[in-house]
Amino acid sequence: MQKSIFVGNLSFDTSEDDVRRLFSDYGTVHSVNLITDRETGRPRGFGFVEMDQQEAEAAIKALDGKDVSGRPLKVNLAQPKGGRGGQSRPKRRW
Repeated sequence: MQKSIFVGNLSFDTSEDDVRRLFSDYGTVHSVNLITDRETGRPRGFGFVEMDQQEAEAAIKALDGKDVSGRPLKVNLAQPKGGRGGQSRPKRRW
């Protein structure tokens, strides 16, 4: 079973290939998706990596807090889009 891993606090110069190389030390990387701003196309400093479950767990343990390009990475299992714990805004009815 594949797991999606959140990777935060990435340098804006980090490429998908850089992330793939970093995570491939812990297993097969099925995909890498770095998020960019919709309007400017600039990197937002975070992304997602998909790996098999056991490999994902090993990568998270090894890489969370690791210094990469002078920045400590934030690495954990990705949460479902609606599961961030924040309050949802009510829909406007115009």
